[in-house]
Amino acid sequence: MIEPARDEPSAAPPDVRLGSATNAVRPILAAERSLAAGPAQWLALVAVAAAAVFADQLTKQVIARTLDVGRSVDILGPFSIRHVENSGIAFGFFSSRTTVVIGVTGLAVAWMLWFFARSARRHPVLPVALGLVLGGSVSNLLDRVRLGRVTDFLDLQAWPAFNLADTFIVVGVAVLFGALVLADRPRRPLGASDRDGPFHRL
Repeated sequence: MIEPARDEPSAAPPDVRLGSATNAVRPILAAERSLAAGPAQWLALVAVAAAAVFADQLTKQVIARTLDVGRSVDILGPFSIRHVENSGIAFGFFSSRTTVVIGVTGLAVAWMLWFFARSARRHPVLPVALGLVLGGSVSNLLDRVRLGRVTDFLDLQAWPAFNLADTFIVVGVAVLFGALVLADRPRRPLGASDRDGPFHRL
């Protein structure tokens, strides 16, 4: 008597693992990965911010020692170096509210540090962008606390005089905004341009 052939058990599906976890089995989704700042991000932030503070303080000292208040030196076209003392924020705004400006700047610095601690790995340029903003803010804040004013010297005639710290803040905000916008843009799937192109055949 011939026994019927037995069905052999099917092979188990391969164990495909994406990412890693403490149990080495469950994949880690992108949403679960921590965006908090690590040692490398903090080091980059401190380095950029310190460089910004040093450059701004150095240029202010040079202007204060070599050029009297109100005096100017023409450089090129509408651009000149003019020694101006400013008790307000960037570009001379709120010059009569020094105490308020100090408080608002302090809160802004605290918020930047809190944001960086939670989201530093969101984009690679965040340490540089936020470092510029933080360095410029801290440098001007130091002057307001010590002297009650800051030294401005970059003059374009059609715009209030400003300093390197103001420049760092504007550039850092622009880079930060651009980085966050690009990071939040949805990525198109590979080959989408080929499928949706004007020469797509039905």
